[in-house]
Amino acid sequence: MAKKTGSIGGSWPLFGDMCGWIFKIVARPFFTAGNVFQIHQSQAQAKFKSVQEKLARGESALIVGLGVAGHNAGVALARVSNEHGIEFLSNDEEERFTGIKHYGEFPTQGLLSLQRRLQEMGKTADDIDAWCLSWDYIAMGPNTWARWLEEFPFSWRNGLPSAMPKLPFLKIQIASTYASKQIRDLLNMQQAPTLLAMPHHENHAAFSYAVSPFAADGKDTLVLVLDGLGDEGAISVFKGNSAGLQKIYCNESFVDSLGLFYSVISSTQGGWTTLSSEGRYMGAAAWGDSERLTNRYYKLLREIFHFAPQGEIFINRQLTNWQNSGEIVPYTPRLSKLIGPPISRERMWNPDAVLSVDDVEHAAITKDRVDMAAATQLVFEDALFHIIDHHVRATGIDRLVMTGGTALNCVANMRLLEHYNEAWFTRNFERNTKLQIWVPPIPGDAGVTIGAAYQFALRAGAKCGPSLEHAFYCGMPPTTEDIDAAIQSDDEIEFRDLGSIHVQEELEDIADMMAYVMSQNGVLGIFQGSAETGPRALGHRSILANPCNPLSLQIINERVKFREKVRPLAPMVTREAAEKFWDLAPGAAANNYSAYNYMVLTVPANKLGHETVPAVVHFDGTSRIQIVRPECDPLTHAYLRAMGRRVGAEVSVNTSLNVGSPIAQTPKHALDTMKRAKSLSGLIMVGSNGQARLAWHTVDVAPKDGGRQLNTWVKEWEELKSTTPA
Repeated sequence: MAKKTGSIGGSWPLFGDMCGWIFKIVARPFFTAGNVFQIHQSQAQAKFKSVQEKLARGESALIVGLGVAGHNAGVALARVSNEHGIEFLSNDEEERFTGIKHYGEFPTQGLLSLQRRLQEMGKTADDIDAWCLSWDYIAMGPNTWARWLEEFPFSWRNGLPSAMPKLPFLKIQIASTYASKQIRDLLNMQQAPTLLAMPHHENHAAFSYAVSPFAADGKDTLVLVLDGLGDEGAISVFKGNSAGLQKIYCNESFVDSLGLFYSVISSTQGGWTTLSSEGRYMGAAAWGDSERLTNRYYKLLREIFHFAPQGEIFINRQLTNWQNSGEIVPYTPRLSKLIGPPISRERMWNPDAVLSVDDVEHAAITKDRVDMAAATQLVFEDALFHIIDHHVRATGIDRLVMTGGTALNCVANMRLLEHYNEAWFTRNFERNTKLQIWVPPIPGDAGVTIGAAYQFALRAGAKCGPSLEHAFYCGMPPTTEDIDAAIQSDDEIEFRDLGSIHVQEELEDIADMMAYVMSQNGVLGIFQGSAETGPRALGHRSILANPCNPLSLQIINERVKFREKVRPLAPMVTREAAEKFWDLAPGAAANNYSAYNYMVLTVPANKLGHETVPAVVHFDGTSRIQIVRPECDPLTHAYLRAMGRRVGAEVSVNTSLNVGSPIAQTPKHALDTMKRAKSLSGLIMVGSNGQARLAWHTVDVAPKDGGRQLNTWVKEWEELKSTTPA
């Protein structure tokens, strides 16, 4: 008899479905009492009708998106009108205010920030037309328990809080039933608001499609949502066009998940906690063997998936055990034998909760470790291609929006552009086209708060609105008074005034001074305006360094950010420099290559790029670039132009302004980051009125020098400027 080598699907699916149905019946009264309703219920339909009537009268409506519990709590605001469509106003991530990465409790600070925004508009919380949740918490419980209990009794550990500590489902559902009253009390509302439970994957899809460059003409676009899990499944495909969004596929399984696969393997083999492991593992993959024929782990990991017809994927339940035990016992004995046992959570490092930079220790970067990372990346790409290939062939659509947390896998996104080129479409469709791809700056769960607002608006019949031009939507811009107060309250900080970025000559001087410091291999932070929403720093909360100095990578990783050496540095570039130093993909060319605005696509460096800016070219010869536009960020663009004059390349190292914490949100956060880093020369801080300050840490303990070197460079620049003809 042949030995059974794999199995897919649950053992007792009907039992699981029955348990889910019972859970839904029992839980619904609690949600009703908590003013939480699904979109098909009459309370939600009344909200849709009210907004539709407002729009018909030519009025505008305010829609709030809410993440009240889960690993990315936050508050977002959108304005909707017939004239302008949906306008993106804010997306305040609670972690930025609390300083706790992936904060999952009630978003108190985000709601207070919303209150301040409303006050500036002459509104109150009672003027909000709809409050929309980032998950369908009502569906989440029954669907989750149905899939877990289909493996009962083997899945009993999934009922423990430690099974998925970053996403404790029962706690999240209970918290959502209290949120309405908490909002009422916090914002002094006349009555508790009705909360609409918006389907999670639709939230991802609605925002990502509506703000993409493809939505404007209304032609067919595929939208792929891939994440760890949603409230119905882990893989969804939509078709977007002028008629709206239509779901054409959902796998209706939390277990058969590409996101969970990558998260579990990257964590248990990489040695970082989940939600911190995925991006680090992708970076480590570049150092491993990326050939399918020679990487010895590739075939072993490939056995985890069964690729079925119609673009479906299923995990092999004889190898995986996370469907039964979550993070507690994620492997079966057979998988442990194939790839080695999982690293226990006790031995993992949580890079998002560093208490002391002096205590940071990294696991050794071994050949096996990076080969495993490369194999994981290859298997992920295989599965991704399997899904996309089916839907592109089935529909003939040549435009794709990628979203969900896995869309941050910028290497896989690049591979898609390389594969689905003009030759592929000519060969398969006899059409002279190629796959065009766009990824938003917030494809992960930080984006489903604003996504909930967008989904509501689209269901109410609103137009998509303008395409996204930048990502500066998190928090209110700091005032000069805020900055000065933070500086003056810290005895270890000194500063000098630099002038105003709203005066062109002063803007150019500030930018040139920054570039001069870079040319001397200094490292500067920049803090200006509202922060970026999403995981990437894009010029408002950034650390800058010289891309031409090969040692910049080592300096940043070892003495500023305290990161592993496998972590690459990304470049910010002007549009001209992007084309000069990198081979931009034709499939990313929509809207003047806006796909490269948000560090969500890697791109191969050309020969000149390798030679000129080695610090921002990764081990595999690629870079995760950000094109900076002058109309969106005048100071950073002027700085890049000055870099062209000072170092010969309109390019800069750009990494996030943080050390073992979320990206700095407030002036105090920014100053604390400078103090924790060992080799950050200074910090450019710009108030909302344009006034700029250069701050530095006055502690004179090696490797810090109390700001002497920085001030020497500034003095040298001033002397050069005074002797240089205008």
